[in-house]
Amino acid sequence: MRSLHPPPRSSLAAVRTRMRPALLVLLLALAGCEIPGLGPDPRALQREAEAKAIGGACRHALRGLEDCFTLNPKAAKAQVFAGWKEMDQYMRENKLEGTPSVLTQLDKPAEAPAKAARRPARDEAIDDSRERDTRSGRS
Repeated sequence: MRSLHPPPRSSLAAVRTRMRPALLVLLLALAGCEIPGLGPDPRALQREAEAKAIGGACRHALRGLEDCFTLNPKAAKAQVFAGWKEMDQYMRENKLEGTPSVLTQLDKPAEAPAKAARRPARDEAIDDSRERDTRSGRS
């Protein structure tokens, strides 16, 4: 059975001294002080900021969200969308026109003649193999 008398004074003092560090940490946390290691991961914040920038750049380059997601599969889609949406709002408020992406319009004219030069060689090889097949009786 418990006694109705208060505990001896020495045990209250012991409880208070054990509670002081926990109380101090609680007060610091509630006061808004930053405790090292308890904040958000800086790498995660960096990835979110980059994804947001990618979305804004896609909107400015007149790309749709789907194209942006396809071109940047590792970026967080929610952040890409947020960046795209912010840039869209900014461009509408300031009546800005986007700049079409140069990468989607490149036809690589230096490679076009090289491809044309290679094609007849392949076509000739195909024609030669067809001629051999017809001579040997294969169809």
